[in-house]
Amino acid sequence: MLRGVPYVLDLDDAIFHNYDRHNSGWVRWLLGNRLDRIMAEAALVVVGNNYLGKRAHEAQAQWVQVLPTAIDLDRYNVKPTRTILVPGLERLPRIVWIGSPSTVSYLNLIREPLQKLAKKVPFVLRLIGCEVINLPGVQMEFKLWSEATEVVDINQCDVGVMPLLDSPWEQGKCGYKLIQYMACGLPVVASHVGVNPEMIQDGENGFLARTSEEWGVALATLLADERLRTIMGLAGRERVERSFSIQITGPHLEKWLRSAANVALKQCVD
Repeated sequence: MLRGVPYVLDLDDAIFHNYDRHNSGWVRWLLGNRLDRIMAEAALVVVGNNYLGKRAHEAQAQWVQVLPTAIDLDRYNVKPTRTILVPGLERLPRIVWIGSPSTVSYLNLIREPLQKLAKKVPFVLRLIGCEVINLPGVQMEFKLWSEATEVVDINQCDVGVMPLLDSPWEQGKCGYKLIQYMACGLPVVASHVGVNPEMIQDGENGFLARTSEEWGVALATLLADERLRTIMGLAGRERVERSFSIQITGPHLEKWLRSAANVALKQCVD
């Protein structure tokens, strides 16, 4: 209860690690289990992946449900079969990354494979929502993020990427950008970290990569084969339609919220 009011907690990041893994021992001691107490007293904890769910169970939450991150299928269209023409950069395939200034550092994980690839294969790296990053030798274009244009900006590209560190914080991520890419019919390449292997069927709707070499091979393979990109992209779209759309997950959430409300109402009456 929150001052006697039943509440539902939604968790789609490992924000508890802001406290229990803080550099300051005092913060860890004082606030390390702060969110655990909140989870324990919630009528329902909805989490975006099993890593978050495990933490909720360890916190002795009363009721935990895993609900993957989802998009609205009506907002996302499968990318056109032809490459969008942009003055000066016509006919070049595009690798896209979408994020924010706080997450753009992940691109440094694939700096080497991108630079090596650029020496062999012409492509453009489109970055959406971040500040300029220095990648000598790689052709880049930058797009400001907005809800109104993000789908079009992704849809104009050919391959989506999601590099991640392998740390507890990244284990809590829910793969939203992967879902966005796949909803637009793009094949994806992502780090073999956290929830990514649950979303990507390696070799079917994209590739999972553990090393720089694997990143380079995966990207080169996709850039060289438009037909493969189309096949994998359509497989990714089908994956989203089956598991990662609000059209699928929405009814589950509604049912759980109604159930939690009914339980709370009964407790108040009793």
